Amino acid sequence: MARQGLSRALVTASWLAEAVRAGRVGAGLRVLDASWYPPKERNARQEFKERHIPGASFFDIEECRDKSSPYDFMLPSESHFADYVGGLGVSNDTHVVVYDGDELGTFYAPRAWWMFRAFGHKEVSVLNGGFKNWVKEGYPVTAEVTQPTPAVFKARLNRALVKTFEEMVQNVSSLKFQVVDSRPEGRFRGTELDQGLESGHIPGAVNIPFHSFLSETGHEKSIEEIQEIFREKKVDLSKPLTATCRKGVTACQIALAAFLCGKRDVAVYDGSWSEWFHRAPPHYKVSELKRSKA
Repeated sequence: MARQGLSRALVTASWLAEAVRAGRVGAGLRVLDASWYPPKERNARQEFKERHIPGASFFDIEECRDKSSPYDFMLPSESHFADYVGGLGVSNDTHVVVYDGDELGTFYAPRAWWMFRAFGHKEVSVLNGGFKNWVKEGYPVTAEVTQPTPAVFKARLNRALVKTFEEMVQNVSSLKFQVVDSRPEGRFRGTELDQGLESGHIPGAVNIPFHSFLSETGHEKSIEEIQEIFREKKVDLSKPLTATCRKGVTACQIALAAFLCGKRDVAVYDGSWSEWFHRAPPHYKVSELKRSKA
């Protein structure tokens, strides 16, 4: 079969299905299910046990995070990440393909994709269309859970791909980089609650809801369509760009979309609105709701 470039951010279901059929899933190619859902809605690990792509392992974002942080899903340490993905059979030479089972097509997979890139791994791709379309297109699933042979992974955090609260505060006045917020418009504007938090946005941020980049089927839109979305919002992909959201997850969809357009250095504000809401001074939280009450 045709070899798909390892530096590509997306692989198709047909490409992965052929790799599975040919027995290529192993030390050189690992498939990871990075699904996560609110506990009261769905159980990602249980669903993985019931059916998943043959040869896949479960990437538990609850385990692969900084558990000492008060904020959800913050990046773990280099050693924690290295130990965790090494346990999944991923080495520095492994091509990693991530997917999730969200009904939108993809939700948490770009977060796992970005995490690998943040820790220096370039050979990582997202399954375009996710598990939803894998099943829809009739590709095989299994309940058999394989135990990958542990591997050695050496992680080195690329700090250029991660923004801290302090850097985001400085940027409000310095404007060194553009900020794109991937949350729904109502939460960005401050007119609806953001998972229990008062909502709003960082001063100067631009809103591009992450689902804007997905087609009705749940696949990534074409590069031309993605470029037009950025142009319409006056986001210049030739200049520094940081993505933010509620907890550093859908922001990674912005990073993925820009990557597809050739921009590979989009940073993610890991703490995102969860941290900003609790730490930023009131005048650094822009909300239409607050203005309407004034």
